[in-house]
Amino acid sequence: MDVGRIVQAVWKLESARIVAGLTKLVHDVGRAEEFAQDALVAALEQWPRTGIPDNPAAWLMTTARRRAIDDIRRSARFDELAPEIAASSDASAGLDEPTGDDVLRLIFLTCHPLLPSVERVALTLRLVAGLTAAEIARAFLTHELQINQRINAAKKRLADAGAALDEPVIDERLPSVLGVLYLIFNEGYSATAGDELIRADLCREALRLGRMLAELAPHEPEVHGLVALMEIQASRAAARTDDSGEPIQLEDQNRALWDPLLIRRGFTAMLRARDIGRPPGPYVLQAAIAVTHAQARRASDTDWAQIASLYDALVTLLPTPVVRLNRAVAVGRARGPAAGLALVDELADDTTLRDYHLLPSVRGDLLVRLERPAEARREFERAAVMATNATERSFLLRRAAALPIADAGWSLGSAVADFLARDDLGTEARRSYTKTLGRLSLSLGPSVALTSLTPAEIEQVFSTAYGHTAPKTWNRHRSAWRSFAEWSGEPSLASLIARRRESSTAVAAIPPASLTALWSLPVPARERALWRLIYESSSPVTAVLALDVPDLDVSNRQAMVGRHVISWRSPASLLAPVVNGRVAGPLFLTDRRPGPAAAGPPADRCPETGRQRLSYERAEYIFKRTTRSIDPAGEGFTLSQLRVSPLS
Repeated sequence: MDVGRIVQAVWKLESARIVAGLTKLVHDVGRAEEFAQDALVAALEQWPRTGIPDNPAAWLMTTARRRAIDDIRRSARFDELAPEIAASSDASAGLDEPTGDDVLRLIFLTCHPLLPSVERVALTLRLVAGLTAAEIARAFLTHELQINQRINAAKKRLADAGAALDEPVIDERLPSVLGVLYLIFNEGYSATAGDELIRADLCREALRLGRMLAELAPHEPEVHGLVALMEIQASRAAARTDDSGEPIQLEDQNRALWDPLLIRRGFTAMLRARDIGRPPGPYVLQAAIAVTHAQARRASDTDWAQIASLYDALVTLLPTPVVRLNRAVAVGRARGPAAGLALVDELADDTTLRDYHLLPSVRGDLLVRLERPAEARREFERAAVMATNATERSFLLRRAAALPIADAGWSLGSAVADFLARDDLGTEARRSYTKTLGRLSLSLGPSVALTSLTPAEIEQVFSTAYGHTAPKTWNRHRSAWRSFAEWSGEPSLASLIARRRESSTAVAAIPPASLTALWSLPVPARERALWRLIYESSSPVTAVLALDVPDLDVSNRQAMVGRHVISWRSPASLLAPVVNGRVAGPLFLTDRRPGPAAAGPPADRCPETGRQRLSYERAEYIFKRTTRSIDPAGEGFTLSQLRVSPLS
């Protein structure tokens, strides 16, 4: 029995209820999640020895609540929260099994008006849906680092404002709540990662919360529209995959397997939205599209003209790249593949879609219908490389393999592999080239013949990939591509990528008075050691954070990280409480152990404590927050400013 997998499965199903119950007790959603994560780590440690409890969710809730109460008793807030602690002890059964209403209240808390929209959605997906930052990033078409920043910023805003788990009210938070529910549903309907296409638990959770919200907001047509959309889409679940789990396209599905109960529920919700009598919003329009599909007994009966017309209306209200891509599909069916392809090609330069596998997948579909199989194969291969779900990737590769390939010599993918395999490339150079060439190979398609590429095509793809970057970054990637182009015998492929003018902006040092005040601040040993090493060595912040315990030569007050020699002046006692007798692992560690969803690579974990390497973002946040009181501008300083400050 794989206890670890069972623990993670329980966590996925129950984390929202546990966090909601704890938030009622501690009045801080960030702290509530930390206590829940502590309970999860305890389960991973204890269940393999003691066995899985009869009620795993109650075990996790009880363990997390005890840790929360212990923490409160040690803090200055004990008198303030003592009545609630007593109440929680008297009603332990209720807290062990938080209700669905608690989860809904948690959604409204994480969609609080004081949070920017992107933070509301990211925090709710993390706490309510239990998604990892990587999964959320895929749903947002952005980066994992950015999602983590949003989540941490949201928790801090809520904590600073003292936001509590109050009764939900239907106010300006409703659109954000609807967006969160639909993203949760979509993650279940078409999982962004893993081996399974469908995560039915997330679909069920989104539907349950949507139905509950419809009861709370019976006069909101968009709520009913979203419920209708999710009900009808969920009705297709049994027909969306074959016996081996491979996806089946909508036009090839056995519609007899569509769930008639869910379809009727969807139609009923749509009628409720219509009867309210307001102009249709984005969710009502999307539900109308789903209704049109559900009304067709056979794929050939689908009213594509009606669907294209609905998308024309939707794109005026919600002109996002994904909606425009979906409209292109409908137009391709209603008005011909050439019309659809023209709309898809308008999205080629949109940076938000550059890693979105459905863009080349849709383009491949349209090219097949236009009888351009070699080009379609290239698009399906590109889509497969971008797909993060194993089932979708396998499906796309099979579609590509079924099409002929134009054999025109050396492929881009093979050329890149040969270039990176050269013996004369050092580790750093190979890593840099891999980033640039991997990105361009992904965008152009690894199977495309090198000789078939044109300078204009390269320039367009390069601009889409790096047009938003700083001149220094642009020029670095340009140099890498030029080196590859010359090595491959096709130097003209880099001819249209112009060098950008670089302008350097000096980082301002911390004023002497503020620097003196900094060393007088009462801070933990970890922060004091980190800041002293950065200040005294003038080394890059990333290099200091990359230090491992074995790297230290404490007697000579220096360490070696890659090419960086880090030396300092402070006595050995500076690092003693940070090392704390350890002989391996990162020098600077996080405050607590991560849960499974946040666990990083083994090289960034301490084998003795299980804690992870302190991240740049967290270190920067702590420094900026701590130094606000000594910054005349009240904003706080950065670690880069500390690095360039002259030694006193």
